[in-house]
Amino acid sequence: MARIVQTSKPLSVNPLRVSQPMGAALAFLGLSRSLPLEHGAQGCTAFSKVFFTRHFREPIPLQTTALDMASTVLGSDERLQEGLATVIDGHHPEVVGLITTGLVEMQGADIRRVLRSFHAERCESASVVAVNTPDTLGGLESGYALAVEAIIEALVPDSVVPAAQRARQVNLLAGSMLTPADVEAIREWIEGFGLQAVILPDLADSLDGHLTPQGYTTLTTGGTTRQEIAAMGRSALTLVIGDSLGRAADLLQARTGVPDLRLPGLTALADCDAFVQALADVSGRPVPARILRQREQLLDAMVDSYVPVGGTRIAIGADADQLVAIGRFLDDVGARLVAAVSPCRSAALEALNIKEVMIGDFEDLEERARETSAQLLIGNSHALQSAERLGIPLLRAGFPQYDHYGAAARLWVGYRGARQLLFELANLFAPRGAGIAPYHSPLRQDFDGAAAPSARSITA
Repeated sequence: MARIVQTSKPLSVNPLRVSQPMGAALAFLGLSRSLPLEHGAQGCTAFSKVFFTRHFREPIPLQTTALDMASTVLGSDERLQEGLATVIDGHHPEVVGLITTGLVEMQGADIRRVLRSFHAERCESASVVAVNTPDTLGGLESGYALAVEAIIEALVPDSVVPAAQRARQVNLLAGSMLTPADVEAIREWIEGFGLQAVILPDLADSLDGHLTPQGYTTLTTGGTTRQEIAAMGRSALTLVIGDSLGRAADLLQARTGVPDLRLPGLTALADCDAFVQALADVSGRPVPARILRQREQLLDAMVDSYVPVGGTRIAIGADADQLVAIGRFLDDVGARLVAAVSPCRSAALEALNIKEVMIGDFEDLEERARETSAQLLIGNSHALQSAERLGIPLLRAGFPQYDHYGAAARLWVGYRGARQLLFELANLFAPRGAGIAPYHSPLRQDFDGAAAPSARSITA
């Protein structure tokens, strides 16, 4: 069991933490015809929008109540009601994700009381889902999890459907570490067993980088609909990917009675096997041949790449769910996790195969990587300068990745995603033949400046 220690620095240098409101907004971007509304100053939302746009390279629907000095000092209730009315009347969303920021949390704004007053005066077709996410606490992962929990509380009815009446569908609570490509691959897995997936939230449809006939829209395109969320109680099983969604999974199970399977990730071999077995059990079908073949391909890749990857020393800076998922995979392939830093404390970190996990920033990760002679750094784009100073390569993972294309299309999960990650690691560590003189055939050599002898003269 890993010991979790807190950095003793009074400040953060090159922060690893991404704010809670940004995580909550990301969750709402996975709902159909949704519009996240951040209650706070305009600069907070602009900051989030820049990060999302640079990472996904897509237009991001995100609105703000744009508090000014007067509303900050005298109270923001009226500004919140005006913002809700403007968003609903102007864009006609199905779901509005009302997200607080540090400003209104410090102000002491009671957004739920304002919502009750707002609904009493108006009859709205949009569902407003409120979530408190002060950016002085937690990070992207916890903000995302709080939003998923709030969505379940607001949109999933409290009713238990008899097992005999449940449809051939499964729920998937998708953690913040999953990319749109990951979510799409998991859906294909589920459909391969003849099942239908209700994914919350579904970033594969909304942020996968596709072109739409209508062009730009002020709402999310794709994602999970409000009706699909309301029908989650009719599923036969809930699959939970990421320990951070534990409270959301507890709430969903209490409301619907649907049994669940909780996995820390979907990159390690044991986690993939458990996921596949659960789908086989609930569907009553054998594992499709293509999935078995993908597993065999991964096992062969482990054999092929053991020499360059086995025993390598790797340092990771990431949110807890991603750190645990990658750490479990490194155990599979024989690599060593020698330094681990996470921005926020989580009990899930104790399961890592390392003596100590630090709650800190990229400066802490850089120091530990230097002390442990790490050969590779894994982290988001903010870790690039640390990798350059250490003189080791950086494998980009997590959010944000603003200096790298294809972050949303990167596959990390399943047998295919694990195989791709393994090959990337092997290529980074594979020997390049340094110091070995190139081989030259004697047929191409010159003798004292004369022409090279012919094959006939050498043979003679």
